[in-house]
Amino acid sequence: MTVHRLSPADARRLAVRAQLLDGTRPAGLLDVVRHLTLLQIDPTAAVAPTADLVAWSRLGSSYAPADLSAALRDRSLLELRAMIRPSEDVALHRARMAEWPGSGELEPWQVHYRDWVRANDACRRDILARLGASGPLPSRELPDTCAVPWKSTGWTGDRNVTQMLEFMVLRGEVAVAGRLGRQRLWDLASRVYPDDPVVPAEEAIRIRDERRLRALGIARPRGPKYMVEPADVGQAGEPAVVEGVKGTWRIDPTLLDRPFTGRAALLSPFDRLIHDRRRAIELFGFDYQLEMYKPAAKRRWGYFALPILYGDRLVGKLDATADRKAGVLRVNAVHEDIPFTAPMTEAIHAEIESLSQWLGLTPAFPS
Repeated sequence: MTVHRLSPADARRLAVRAQLLDGTRPAGLLDVVRHLTLLQIDPTAAVAPTADLVAWSRLGSSYAPADLSAALRDRSLLELRAMIRPSEDVALHRARMAEWPGSGELEPWQVHYRDWVRANDACRRDILARLGASGPLPSRELPDTCAVPWKSTGWTGDRNVTQMLEFMVLRGEVAVAGRLGRQRLWDLASRVYPDDPVVPAEEAIRIRDERRLRALGIARPRGPKYMVEPADVGQAGEPAVVEGVKGTWRIDPTLLDRPFTGRAALLSPFDRLIHDRRRAIELFGFDYQLEMYKPAAKRRWGYFALPILYGDRLVGKLDATADRKAGVLRVNAVHEDIPFTAPMTEAIHAEIESLSQWLGLTPAFPS
């Protein structure tokens, strides 16, 4: 098989085009999610919730958060493990659910999870019975009947019902049926997920790798493990090398040899264009960290700084906060990774104005 040889600009344009961030806007929300395969859920709304911000970055002012709420209500989109996915894609996860906690020889942590669920089987059955009779229900309405408490040094310690529900999602027994504010509503998976044929596990992995590569454009065949969604793509697509970057990549060749028209875009800190920080440095030379967990004095770019895309380059960060009480989008700083030209400044400021208008706020720039 031919190994494609890409310039850095070719590689960046593949990534930008694949993420629907070039000059051609997609048609609507379902098209966006089906192509990207997911929208990540994160409760931080310093500017806007991440799922909404990612959709707005692609669709612009034609997108309204009510569109996402409606799609979740009619279940054309579903919530699965803090990701919003097309409902038809659940079939690609069901075989793995049936194998939980895994196939073959299990890792020690998988054995620990399996044994904890087994030790609390009566609690698991009680949850199923209560949801079957009265669901959808928030977790606070499900009594804790676990015999063995969940031990963790993190925030999940002794949160037995919440932890059991998470494992039951992985087992394909329960699902998020909706939300009441930020509270998830739980129900039996059989009443939430579509009754589509289950895709066998190995075939599902292949399809998910192919779809992930189509959404990323260019990715490593192997990479660091992530809890929910991998950043690598196995043997999907075709091999490629990028001038000046070590190692081999996989690319979606259908995205090659197309005219590229760029634009300015403001991205969520969780946007898939920059989610793999190593790839962002290797392909874009873009150094970024989400600094909301750092003390204010140690932040370089701001609490919830938005990466700034211009054409095929990531050129800076926008430190802004939505002050809804005052009715303004406070622009604390625009950090320039490279000096902005006059056209760049004009396009980026226009995008900030567009963001403000979409939020129903007035932009307030530093004096």
